[in-house]
Amino acid sequence: MNLRQLFVQHVAQTSETPLAFEIKKARGCRLWDAKGKEYIDAIAGISVCNVGHRHPKVIKAIKKQADEYLHVLVYGEMIESPQVRYAKLLTDHLPKTLNSVYFTNSGAEAVEGAMKLAKRFTNRTQIVAFKNSYHGSTQGALSVMGDENWRNAFRPLLPGVMHIDFNSFDDLHFINKETACVIVESVQAEAGVTLPAKGWMQALKQRCHETGALLIMDEIQTGFGRTGTLWAFEQYGITPDILLLGKALGGGMPLGAFIADKELMRVLTHEPVLGHITTFGGHPVCCAAGMAALEVLLEKKLIKSIKEKENLFLKQLWHPLIRSVHSAGLLIAVEFDSFEINKKIIDACIKKGLLTDWFLFAPHCLRIAPPLTISKKEIKEACGIIVDVLKKMG
Repeated sequence: MNLRQLFVQHVAQTSETPLAFEIKKARGCRLWDAKGKEYIDAIAGISVCNVGHRHPKVIKAIKKQADEYLHVLVYGEMIESPQVRYAKLLTDHLPKTLNSVYFTNSGAEAVEGAMKLAKRFTNRTQIVAFKNSYHGSTQGALSVMGDENWRNAFRPLLPGVMHIDFNSFDDLHFINKETACVIVESVQAEAGVTLPAKGWMQALKQRCHETGALLIMDEIQTGFGRTGTLWAFEQYGITPDILLLGKALGGGMPLGAFIADKELMRVLTHEPVLGHITTFGGHPVCCAAGMAALEVLLEKKLIKSIKEKENLFLKQLWHPLIRSVHSAGLLIAVEFDSFEINKKIIDACIKKGLLTDWFLFAPHCLRIAPPLTISKKEIKEACGIIVDVLKKMG
């Protein structure tokens, strides 16, 4: 059997039609397959590789930590310097009430931990989430996902979860004194990059404050400069009670986190002890890689260039087949009439050397979320491929 056949035979599949081309090398904003074909990566592993693939500083940090130690004990028992230093760097760049980091293996696991923390701290059970929201595929995260098509096959899920409309001021009254937490994306990514209405996030935060519900902000896709500020919630003038991170947090390595005030986080230490536990969460190599990536992001001042790059994409992406373009920094959705049209465009772009994708709840939208290091030349090249494909489609 060749490698493709072995992949289909022995690696569990997530769809009936995986892309199934073999990547041999990645660097910066470029990928190369087994035949040597080069691709511009327009999705960065779904907002993971914010400082590009295999940034030299990240690779150096991985090698250095691998020479010292790998896993030593379950999370939270040993003083592991990569965890401690990365937690300090993160909290140095967050509001003072977000000062305690619990590292996990992924964003979905961060969601699970945050929901447990909210229930434990408030002694309440109701959770409010939003329609068209995405928070992961584990049982708890799936319970707060805002799309019944994706949830229904796996019921029964968590009880006590209510889904309300994103951007609805009227629906905020459903948050009450029985609500443990409200979980919200700072930008609804999988809905096709839906931004909050003016003043809505502030109203949501105020309602949580009035009722004693904790506000959990999901920045798993939008964190680390993706939308033009280090954290998207900075643009709304609010601070969440719990912040969720993942994807770019590990610099290309698997890592997630939920972050809260020490007063909240301490409830997981007793009644029962080990109220939340993970074996590999905050793996020292992953923390070393993530810290190096954040240092690159801060030192190179990449975030200052995001709006300019966003505008360049918006200027280049014009064609009668494009219905609209939604953007939040370098998280961009290009809308077409249908998924069928979008899929043809995606496939044609891949053949021409541009890797892109669609959105779970907006399959008629083409995803653009490249490494933040993408150059103006690469942006023009990527947009040129898309527009050329559209011209040939008529």
